[in-house]
Amino acid sequence: MTGDMIAARPGASAAAAWRRIRLTGHRGWVGAIALLAAVAYAVLGLVRLTAYRATTFDLVIVDQAVRNYAAFRPPYIPVVGMFHGRGMDYLQIADHFSPIYAVLAPLYWIHDGPGTLIVAQAVLFAAAIPFLWRYTRRVLGVVPAYLVSVAYALSWPVAQAVAFDAHEVMFVPVLTAIMIERYHAGKVLPAFLAMLGLLLVKEDMGLMIVGVGLCLFVMGDRWRGVLCAMFGLGAVLLIRGLVTSVFGGEAKDFWAYGHFGENLPDAVLGIVRDPLAALLLLFSEEAKVDTLFLLVWPTLLLCLLSPLSLAALPHVLERMLADRSQWWQADFQYSAFTVVILFCAGVDGLARLLRWAERSDDPALKLAWSAAACAIALTLIPKFALDQLYHPAFYKEPKAAAAAEAVSKVPAGVTVEAVNSIGPALTSRATVLLWSPTTHGAPWVVADTARWEFPFGSLDDQLAKVNELQGQGYVKVFDRDGYVVLRRG
Repeated sequence: MTGDMIAARPGASAAAAWRRIRLTGHRGWVGAIALLAAVAYAVLGLVRLTAYRATTFDLVIVDQAVRNYAAFRPPYIPVVGMFHGRGMDYLQIADHFSPIYAVLAPLYWIHDGPGTLIVAQAVLFAAAIPFLWRYTRRVLGVVPAYLVSVAYALSWPVAQAVAFDAHEVMFVPVLTAIMIERYHAGKVLPAFLAMLGLLLVKEDMGLMIVGVGLCLFVMGDRWRGVLCAMFGLGAVLLIRGLVTSVFGGEAKDFWAYGHFGENLPDAVLGIVRDPLAALLLLFSEEAKVDTLFLLVWPTLLLCLLSPLSLAALPHVLERMLADRSQWWQADFQYSAFTVVILFCAGVDGLARLLRWAERSDDPALKLAWSAAACAIALTLIPKFALDQLYHPAFYKEPKAAAAAEAVSKVPAGVTVEAVNSIGPALTSRATVLLWSPTTHGAPWVVADTARWEFPFGSLDDQLAKVNELQGQGYVKVFDRDGYVVLRRG
């Protein structure tokens, strides 16, 4: 039936108009959810920044890279380069291959500072909501789509990510949401472009594309699945094996599988020789078990019924098989890489379960599951970072005045070695290095002798380092509430 024929029928015209009105109404409500989520995320991050709870590792790292992009310079991150002994001109893409940070550069032309990163991150995390809503609406209906969107907005992986500075993971939920929703809608090109965008986020995102290939293969799109898997694997090998070293990094920097072997071939052979040991390693620590359960529990485990979960599998294995305990934890940003995939997998898993039970047209079951997913997200709020938003103590920092005064003593345009919590307040007007047991000879130093700070072993170590610097000719120009500002004499 042509458009002219539809237009000639008053009933059809009225129906089309009504659908447009309804869609417009939904856009407003979905936009409101996304806006509220973005505001909550931004408040969480900005309060941490203004209360001196943000950290040099990693907020200053990202700030230095984006600021250099904004000035049309290579993305130097001297804070990491000096910490690892690789110089002031160390490139961010040698540390983590995240050239996608360049898209944030224009924002620094409006406001130059780490607060811009926090707001941008909040908006990007919230930007996944409309695509998740569209996918869920298509599969389960309108009301479940709203409930799942709220569940994502309140989800613990997003909360933990926005509460810990700014990271490349900010781009992943929206890109994976676009990829899944557009493919499901039959729009392969934008789905493929979103998948390509993931490769610009981090050096290991090719593993997620391998997972996407496995998913497509299992779902019957075998030709595309094989191509995606081969492409993703090739991207990982190329970026980690060649690109990183070309820009001054070392492939071994993020090799966290020494218990399997010294390199990837050794690790693969080790796993092949004893696959049971590798499987048991996934559950070898309580923290791993907790994180794995928390990943699947928000969907009532139904994500495990969907092939979509295969897209998340390589990243989960990468974390749980590593020898770095922080990768296993639920406390940091790592789980946000897969949160949208698992929510979409939960939606698809329910749809598959209902088809198997021949209850596909049962709206009550769809509503019950989505309401339960939303309820689980609500029950987990007190255990994670969003809980801070409704506690008055979160908005107060007893040492904030002393910290601000210490920051004010450092002149603009200098190089300063700053304690981890002070660096973000200085990075807009100074070249910040991390104050550590290894002195870099910066003309200014800001220390905190009253609170343990990474990377020192103890408070005594920090105080001893201050005394050592004074013995080397540094002059104390400020000392209050533990904050000490030193100037090289």
